Amino acid sequence: DLDDDRLATWCYHNRDEVVIQDYPAEHQKYLQADQPPVSGDTPESVLYMPLTHKDRVIGVISAQSFTKNAYSDYHINILRNLATYTAIALDNAEAYQRLNKTLEDLQAAQTRLVQSEKMASLGQLTAGIAHEIKNPLNFVNNFAAVSAELTEELVEEIDKNMDKQLAEVAEELREILSDLKINAEMINEHGKRADGIVRSMLQHSRGDSGERTATDVNALLEEYVNLAYHGMRAADPDFNSSIEKDYDEAAGEVTMVPQDIGRVLINLLNNAFYAVNERAKGAQDGYAPTVSVHTKRTTDGVEIGVRDNGTGIPDSVKAKIFEPFYTTKPTGSGTGLGLSMSYDII
Repeated sequence: DLDDDRLATWCYHNRDEVVIQDYPAEHQKYLQADQPPVSGDTPESVLYMPLTHKDRVIGVISAQSFTKNAYSDYHINILRNLATYTAIALDNAEAYQRLNKTLEDLQAAQTRLVQSEKMASLGQLTAGIAHEIKNPLNFVNNFAAVSAELTEELVEEIDKNMDKQLAEVAEELREILSDLKINAEMINEHGKRADGIVRSMLQHSRGDSGERTATDVNALLEEYVNLAYHGMRAADPDFNSSIEKDYDEAAGEVTMVPQDIGRVLINLLNNAFYAVNERAKGAQDGYAPTVSVHTKRTTDGVEIGVRDNGTGIPDSVKAKIFEPFYTTKPTGSGTGLGLSMSYDII
């Protein structure tokens, strides 16, 4: 709060200079009351200059002397110029603080949005995982049930043939045990498949701190193709699309952060399946939604390709597709960060 009985307040409110060379004789030009200083003696010569920048007063600068007529026009001009530059400096400092605060807010918002995009892709991935994991779990359940029946059959055979020699019933027992062994192997195989799917989800959700590991490119692409496809099926039961696969056997392993490349693949595949699904909704008879994926060993590494025959991207917007927040999807259907994050990863 400003004290209205002070020269600094008068200068600030009136946006005008205060020039006093003889305080007792001249202060009434500005104030009727003679207010003593907060501390110390009353000065004889007083200058106050408003700090004005862009039509805004942001403060006051003052020079004071205990001598009458202490300031010449030269001194007044120096203080006037100093006030101008000080006002600019203070305004720039305030602008910098505002800009810095805005930058911090934007960085925080960016972090939230990036995390939101990661969670969105994770949510779609999880939907695919939930759909995909049903198959190995169904196999495990079915083979476990059959194994239980075979075990009961084995016990019945043993009880029924207790008075016979082992050689007489060995063939029947061997057949039952062979079937049990096959079932156990199938349960183990599909259990590993379910475990692999869950581990993929966990890797995808761990963030950007994953370690670089030698990864089978074809297996990684196949896994994410299945997850993206089943994710779309989970979101839209009417969705369907052919998937053409051309995997180069020479692709082999590449050292990478698999969860990062997985994010790129899930974004590309989700976009491809979305595009063919959108075209299918309004397409004439004869349209066959198709997404094609391929790998190819090159002299520089391994190429992964994703194509679709969906709605396509207009030439007028192709230059914008990697810009953060740009999306051609309807409001609520995309954040516009998927391809931007993929671009940063690659």
